Amino acid sequence: MNVFQEIRFLLQKELTLEFRQKYAISGILLYIFSTIFVVYVSAIEASGKEWNVLFWIIVLFASVNAVAKSFVQESGNRQLYYYSLVNPIAIILSKMIYNTLLLLALSFLAYGVFSLVIGSPVRDTQLFFIAIFLASLGFSITFTFISAIASKANNSASLIAILGFPLIIPILMMLIYISGNAIGLQTDTAVYDNILILLAIDLLLAGAALILFPYLWRD
Repeated sequence: MNVFQEIRFLLQKELTLEFRQKYAISGILLYIFSTIFVVYVSAIEASGKEWNVLFWIIVLFASVNAVAKSFVQESGNRQLYYYSLVNPIAIILSKMIYNTLLLLALSFLAYGVFSLVIGSPVRDTQLFFIAIFLASLGFSITFTFISAIASKANNSASLIAILGFPLIIPILMMLIYISGNAIGLQTDTAVYDNILILLAIDLLLAGAALILFPYLWRD
């Protein structure tokens, strides 16, 4: 079985587990809806700048809750079983792909509900959707690998926050800037250069994860 077949079967496994553990995705959806409701009650007249910041805060913490369980929820015996069956590259790639798709769905859901409840100041929808895709990719890569590191430690939840947020700050700053252009807070003709920079950051993090994960997996 080659790596691509292993990735396909592992993706099916992730999807099956997600449907079996419906409480996990339900908790994330509850977090999104409740947070948007709190924002609606307290800041219904949010300006474009406030809307931009609040949206990415919601997406960021929803991403942490969704992705952090990737490796933490799996026991050492199960990881040893995977180690004897499949390539570690297939394992990390399958989790990154699955988490990217999951975060895309959650981000678009958050955008739809946020726009319905509070309204949407977004002018360039295509640019904003590109930002959502790059955010889902970057958050998935970062928190998936951090979850793999944290699964080797006892205090895994704290370790995810300690290691994850410093890596997320550059991604988050670029996202706020790109989406600010989509909303019309500023006009920058070099915004697509910033998109390439953000994509390069995502790919750099992915490359580092693919190189380091096999060594971490053997531990």
